[in-house]
This record gives sequence, C-alpha cells and structure tokens, in this order.
Amino acid sequence: MKNIGGVKISEGGPVSGRCAVFDGKNYLTLPYADTGALNVKANAVTVVAWVNWSGEGIGFVGGMWNEHSDGGKRQYGLFVSLPYYNGGDQVCGHVSRTGKPTPPFPFSIDYSASAQKVPHGKWACVAFTYDGKYIRSYLDGKFAERPRELIDHTKGFPGYPDGLAQSKNPYYFPDGIGDNGSDFTMGAVLLKRGMGNFFKGRIGAIAVYDRALSGAELSELAAAYPLE
Repeated sequence: MKNIGGVKISEGGPVSGRCAVFDGKNYLTLPYADTGALNVKANAVTVVAWVNWSGEGIGFVGGMWNEHSDGGKRQYGLFVSLPYYNGGDQVCGHVSRTGKPTPPFPFSIDYSASAQKVPHGKWACVAFTYDGKYIRSYLDGKFAERPRELIDHTKGFPGYPDGLAQSKNPYYFPDGIGDNGSDFTMGAVLLKRGMGNFFKGRIGAIAVYDRALSGAELSELAAAYPLE
C-alpha cells in the first residue's frame, strides 16, 4: 500500500503489539488494479478492525469507498461515526451496489450503525457484516439491535414528506455489492474536496472476509485479542 502523509508504526495494540498511527491527515491507499481479493465479488463481506479512535470527526477505518470519482465508486467501508444519518460515534458498516448516492437523498444512506458507542482513546474491536440482505454492526464482538427510528435529514424528499423511518441495526439492504472501481484505502476516503473523513488514532489490525461472519465468530475474534 502507498503511504500518504507519513503513517507511522508504533508499539502497542491488542493483535500484534504494534499499530499504525493516523494523525487526521495521513492515510494508506492501494490502487483498484491491485486490490485482488479485497475487491469482494461474493455479495457478502465482513470487515473487522482493532482501533483506538480519538473521537474526532468522521473516522474511516478501511474499505473500497470512493465518494467522488465518476459520481461515486462506493463498494464497502467500515467507519466509526457517520452522524448525518443517525450513526454518530457508532460502528458503521457501509455497502453500495451502484457506487452512487442513495436516491432521492444527496448522500449514501445505506449503512448499519451500532447501538453501542465507540469509546474515545481506548482500544475497541469494530466490525460489520453483510450477508446479501442485512448489514450488521458489532462492537467488541457484540451485536445490539436498534428499533425503528426516524432518520435525520430525510424529511421533505420525494416520497418522504415526513422523513424515512427504519432500523439502523440490522440495516435492510437486499441490493447487493457492486464492483465499482474504488481503490482500497485506510484512514480516509476521496470526497469532492479531496481526501477526507480522516481517521485519527491508531489501527492495530484490519481483516476483510468475503462472507458474513456469524455473531459467534466475531465474539470469538474479539475475545482472542484482549483489549489493553
């Protein structure tokens, strides 16, 4: 992967004892042509990572998620905090089929958001799964369902005069995953203004699976690497 802005390796972390340090300006990127198996084509995915997040801004952990080029090349992405559509300070798993925003809204709304809040300045295991029908977000190996709720910033759009009500965890998304041409990045995504949604903190490990891991498997993974 190409290191943009000087991502440094430091001691500490629950998986290998080392971690990558993101300062809110740097990131890692792998060109689309080199993504190989990271370009998930099985219509199912799991992304799991061990992070120590500062709690600042929108934090993109990793995935194939480009919000600007050719109208968007989104595929899948793991975030900590997507507040615009009810995901502030939560584990958010984003999936897209088209790569574009979700009609009739200006942005992509198709993400799960954990009921639990991601801690600030502490190690946590964050993950999401997609099984072709539902996106589920997990914190430290635990899934917590969210009730149906009114989603912020959805009122007044065509078909939604009173706004959209839905559950954010699990999030119903039967459309599937598209192969839309995004690079794989860690720590930031491409926006109209340039790279943004920077993650600030440390990432100890990240793994991508071409299937939806079960709740039991994610619980075992989280337990296998005790948090500091």
